[in-house]
Amino acid sequence: MQPVTLYTTPICPYCIAAKRLLDSKGVTYTDINVMAEPNRRAEMMQKAHGRHTVPQIFIGDTHVGGCDELYALERAGKLDPLLAD
Repeated sequence: MQPVTLYTTPICPYCIAAKRLLDSKGVTYTDINVMAEPNRRAEMMQKAHGRHTVPQIFIGDTHVGGCDELYALERAGKLDPLLAD
């Protein structure tokens, strides 16, 4: 299974929804709280090509995007293969 990394904040409903989907699939992920670690926001923005909103989701080396993109992959049946690569 690919490593999954999320850049989140604890007050973001989209972050919570993204984690809920991954949790429902039994996916283990690294959750980087950019409120608690503000220096990590610059890292996130660099990896996410300038995007500054949360969540920013990475599966392996693939930048998925945010919560909407994660759910779109799920609806299209493409999330499980991406996780399994």
